[in-house]
Amino acid sequence: MDTRRKKIGIMGGTFDPIHIGHLILGEKTYEQLGLDKIWFMPAGNPPHKRNRAGRATDEQRVAMVERAISGNPHFELSLIEMHDHGLSYTYHTLENLRKQNPDTDYYFIIGADSLYSFTTWMKPERICAACTIVVATRDHTPIKELSEEMERLTQLYHGHFVRLDTMNIDISSQLLRQWHQEGKSLRYYVPDAVADYINEHHIYHITEGAPETNG
Repeated sequence: MDTRRKKIGIMGGTFDPIHIGHLILGEKTYEQLGLDKIWFMPAGNPPHKRNRAGRATDEQRVAMVERAISGNPHFELSLIEMHDHGLSYTYHTLENLRKQNPDTDYYFIIGADSLYSFTTWMKPERICAACTIVVATRDHTPIKELSEEMERLTQLYHGHFVRLDTMNIDISSQLLRQWHQEGKSLRYYVPDAVADYINEHHIYHITEGAPETNG
């Protein structure tokens, strides 16, 4: 009987669109921490990104994630946050997962920028109690400064923070949307299947008079 605890990494985000930075980060986390799976978990109603005007629909974001991860056997799609009954809070999602799967340890992957705003998240102490937080570096963030912030948050919330030892692809979904609207190519920044899907469904085209939003 296999009594080994399972180790699941969670890559959350709006994935609007998903890009190679997400995929590389997922792969390196899987490799460095010896995980069983990486779950890509699109956020349905993220509290910090409520204005979705001019963006991909929930269905389109899910379809892009499916296409992006289809060739990787240890990448899986999780729809646990794709619901219409309120906002998605990380602490609530993680606590539910722990109750449902007591034999599993969860590793929640965030970027360095999210680390510096972690105190503003809803119930950060409960997030720390429910998972190990994996922090991806940013090219412009000094390692010493990052380590000091991780130590501060560890003391503050009694959490476990792990720095991912890998290069970072400093690209954002917001920039990719902007490029697409300007008619620039997304090739090599998103998987070909995702680029094809964006073009086929005319995603991110700004309609006249519609404001562009950040995020």
